[in-house]
This record gives sequence, structure tokens and C-alpha cells, in this order.
Amino acid sequence: MKTNLRAVAYGLGTLAPIVGPYLLGPRETRRKRSVGSTASARYCYAVWLRHLIHARNCGLSGNPETVAELGPGGSIGCGLAALLSGCSRYYALDAVNKVSIDENLRVFDELVELFLRRSSIPDDHEFPEIHPSLETNEFPSTVLGEELLGKALDRRRIQQIRDSIFAGEMITYRAPWSDPASLPEGSVDLIYSQAVLEHVDDLPGVYRCMHVWLRPGGYTSHAIDFRSHGMSYAWNGHWACSDLLWTLIRGRRPYLINREPCSTHIDLLIETGFTVAAKIAKSTVSAIQRSDLSRRFDGMRDSDLMTSGVFVVGTKESGAR
Repeated sequence: MKTNLRAVAYGLGTLAPIVGPYLLGPRETRRKRSVGSTASARYCYAVWLRHLIHARNCGLSGNPETVAELGPGGSIGCGLAALLSGCSRYYALDAVNKVSIDENLRVFDELVELFLRRSSIPDDHEFPEIHPSLETNEFPSTVLGEELLGKALDRRRIQQIRDSIFAGEMITYRAPWSDPASLPEGSVDLIYSQAVLEHVDDLPGVYRCMHVWLRPGGYTSHAIDFRSHGMSYAWNGHWACSDLLWTLIRGRRPYLINREPCSTHIDLLIETGFTVAAKIAKSTVSAIQRSDLSRRFDGMRDSDLMTSGVFVVGTKESGAR
């Protein structure tokens, strides 16, 4: 009763010999510049600056030279914001190539205006899905000072970034990526993602890759969403689905949500060799009872059952390899 029957029907449809290829094939869609969409320059601006500000709150550098993003989707707007704030190189790593040059050019031009105006950061009213909140939504001049921005937003540098959208001198886009060799070892200062790690099937592998790619002293910053993504009517009803039912919902989709709770990510960070520098959990009253949990999750921690999202920062020790 808690399962969204449309989700089951769609998953079953992907298994059908005639309907499946249509459902799984490329389809033209109109990306909306709406809440939580990377097609919105303001959303990308809000996301990127949050990662920088919370890094600084942890005592980490708010001015990383090289950054990598997991799962940027059709728009690399967050990465473009990183370059406009002074980063020198951006790696975009995705499971499926969804890049749209026209969309990225539009988002880039809008981002340039936001940075030139030192615009305030869009707040929770404009983008209520972004977590966590900020103490102030003023432009973070203590993180991005005028000297740094003067160089970052030089007219010639802005054109250089724009040209890189076509041919990547400053931007490297790789899709699909699947192993540590996708990036040079110890080459990245910051690896971040926004509502992506809940979709990754091989979480241990991804955390190992991040540890390999980061320079000693580098850090990861991730916003992770543990809700059902519409697969059930209850926000955490996916934890009540049996493995068989979940297999039917997944069907032949190349990815869905992995259903791993918050503690899995924290444990993997620590096991991989990271130090947890910040963990900001979003608590929501559980919409299911513990007795509803499927056998796979019957040992779930109470804290996990009520954690609908987390913002977590992990650091790689300076002497680590």
C-alpha cells in the first residue's frame, strides 16, 4: 500500500521486449528551470557556494584549485560556478552522457552576472530542497575576496572558461567513468556531489576512488538525499520494499536509488580512510513503523530511519596516500 504502483508499472515496462527499449531509450525532454534543477543558474550558484561556505566552516580551504563533481547531469553549472570563483580545473564525472552545450552556455552567462554582481545566495524559500541552511545568505566575501575574484572574473579568463565548454582546456567531462584511472591519482583538491550518491550502486568503489583522486589534505563534500524519490508514497517507504519488489521497480533502469541509509555513507568514509569533518543531518518523522521494514533493513538504526538527508564533509589526512 505504501509502494507507488506507477513506479512498479514503469519498472515492469522496462523489462518488456517492445515497451522496454522505448522507456529506456533517449527521449527529448524539456528541462525545467525550477526547484532543484541544474538547468537553473541560481540553483547551481546556491549549491556551489554552500559547499564552499561549509568547507570554510570546517576550517578547510574555500579556494580549491582543482575540483571534481560526481553526477553533474545535463548541466555542469556547479562546475562552471567553481571555475568562476577561482578554481583552475574542473572534472565532471557521470554515469551517462547528458551534457548539453547550449544549456551550459546559457547557465554560464547567467552565472557570470551573478558573480559580477556579488549576488546574495538564493535561500531556502527559493530552493527549499537545498540542505543545509546558511547562517546568512549574503555573498561570502570572506571566502571569495575581491583580490581573488578580480583575477577569477577577468574578462579574458571568463572567455577562456566559456571556450572550454566547447573544447575542454579547463573542463574535462567523462561519461561513463568506472574506475580509479578516470582521474590521475592525488590530483584533486575537492570532490563534491549534490543528491547523487544515493543513486550509486557501487558505493565502496566510489569512496575508494575519491580517496585515490584526492591530494593529501583534500576533502569531499556531499549532499545526500535518503528519500524514496517517488518510488513509494511514504518518504521512507522504499525501506519497506522487499528485495523482490525492489527488483521489479528497478527493472532494467541503468540506475535508481541504492536505498542505503546515512550510516552506510559515514561508515564507508571512515573505512576508506577519511575523517568526518562535518555531518549535518536532516531529520524527518518516519512515515513508516519499524515493523514495516523489509528483512534487509530490520536492523536499521533508529537515527537512520528518521534521517531524510545529510550534508557530510570528509577530509583526507595530509600524510595519507
